[in-house]
Amino acid sequence: MAHAAPAPGGRTVTARTATAGTRGLPDVFSARTHRAMSVVAPVVLGLVYGYWAAANRRAGGEITGWNLLFGFVTAAAFMVLYVAVRSIASLAIREVHAILWAAFTGGTFGFLYSQTDASVLRSSLMGLVIGASCFVVLFYRYYTHEDAQGHRLA
Repeated sequence: MAHAAPAPGGRTVTARTATAGTRGLPDVFSARTHRAMSVVAPVVLGLVYGYWAAANRRAGGEITGWNLLFGFVTAAAFMVLYVAVRSIASLAIREVHAILWAAFTGGTFGFLYSQTDASVLRSSLMGLVIGASCFVVLFYRYYTHEDAQGHRLA
């Protein structure tokens, strides 16, 4: 049976916090799982996005070969952009970090909205509204959880 043991500074160390990261939370998944999810997540999100765009484009009609091709090309483009934004944004300061994710989110939403036969102006406006909302939320999160250089606060 594991018992709590006293630690320097008066902090109690238990089996749960002994293997914890910097925040005192346990690391539930192994490094192998994190590596696998770094590949699986973009693929799954891309396939869902591609299916959604293809479904919007066909507007409930029949599925054709061109519709399938459109869905897979859209999925591939989404995957590449997602991986690029994920790798670049994590290296940026909090303002640029929030702008990159907001631009990605607004652009992807605007593209999906444009597949519903909406006008270019309305699709652009909807993408800007979603992107601006995303920027406000992400900037607040990064501002309260990172220092000015983009390092996470302990």
